Amino acid sequence: MADEKKVKEEADRIIEQYKHCLPRLVVFDLDYTLWPFYCEFYEEDDEPHLYPHSKGILYALKDRGIDIAIASRSPTANVAKAFLDKLKIRSMFVAEEIYSSWSHKTEHFQKIHRKTGIPFDSMLFFDDEDRNIQAVSKMGATSILVHNGVTLEALRRGLSDFSQKSSS
Repeated sequence: MADEKKVKEEADRIIEQYKHCLPRLVVFDLDYTLWPFYCEFYEEDDEPHLYPHSKGILYALKDRGIDIAIASRSPTANVAKAFLDKLKIRSMFVAEEIYSSWSHKTEHFQKIHRKTGIPFDSMLFFDDEDRNIQAVSKMGATSILVHNGVTLEALRRGLSDFSQKSSS
């Protein structure tokens, strides 16, 4: 298990490298992005856990004044929200779009945009499903596919891609 404080310190260093061009909002999927499971296979009273780098990255972004949000398809939004509460991270998010597995991520992003007023090209998005990455990229957000959850390397890649896209 990664030490949360060390992860946050390293995430701070990565963010500092891109301070000239940071996203205004970073959006995360939940299942297999922030945590290593589908929450619909759990009950609200189960004990959730995050991927090792998730919490340190979230805190580093918040400490830098970068807003964070959730865009997650789940047939059990109640479980997802209960888990966010149990993990004591729910209050960190400026927008929380968690609903039906039949919805499209583009709907989540439209609602996040309406709530925050932040343009899509000022957003960075992490998800474990390529179809979501493709759809949200077409909206203008920098989108990063993760394979084993959000990691420091994924954060570095996301900020690098965001910076390159923004400066072109």
